[in-house]
Amino acid sequence: MTRLSRAAIVALALAATAAPLAAEAQSRHDRREWRRDHRPDRHHDRWARHNRDWWRGRPEFRDYAGPRRGYWYAPGYGYHRVEPRYHGYRWRRGHVLPPAYRGYYVRDPRYYGLRPAPRGYRWVHANNDILLVALATGIIAEVVFDVF
Repeated sequence: MTRLSRAAIVALALAATAAPLAAEAQSRHDRREWRRDHRPDRHHDRWARHNRDWWRGRPEFRDYAGPRRGYWYAPGYGYHRVEPRYHGYRWRRGHVLPPAYRGYYVRDPRYYGLRPAPRGYRWVHANNDILLVALATGIIAEVVFDVF
């Protein structure tokens, strides 16, 4: 092998090693930027716990008329009838959300300042709460109380 070809091989090896490292650094930067940009923010049109009227004017709340006895409201889905035993129910981690109530998915978790759901889980509306629910079992992994 000539001296020139060895230098070319070394250069190619360095380039092949540097490219994945640069891509990983960019990926970390992008994740940091996403977290910074998708926090609840009182200065924008996102959900903010301190502002109880944050939902007014949002299209998914168009038909929301406040609490109704015997019904839950899920933004973007409307009112749906609920069994009496779940009126005023306080969900907890480890409880099981019944199958009838698992389909009211949160359409934009970032709007509420929620992280993306892990694989096999979904954020679900349950009355004024948002639950992180395992799709296969319905077991609740996390609860955000009194969203609206």
